[in-house]
Amino acid sequence: MNTGAIVMMLVAMVVVWGGLVASILYLRNRPEVTDGLYEDPDLVSDDLRRENEPHPFRDT
Repeated sequence: MNTGAIVMMLVAMVVVWGGLVASILYLRNRPEVTDGLYEDPDLVSDDLRRENEPHPFRDT
């Protein structure tokens, strides 16, 4: 392995592991906290509408 390959490997490792550490620190400082389950009312109404429709099938 030549010097250029080793340098590029180290740069790639710093980018990948640095991104991982940065994301862990960001999530630790700003956690996603929800007060409960949130369901989009549009999606719930779509689910209820599809519940009453017949199951689609293919004639192939």
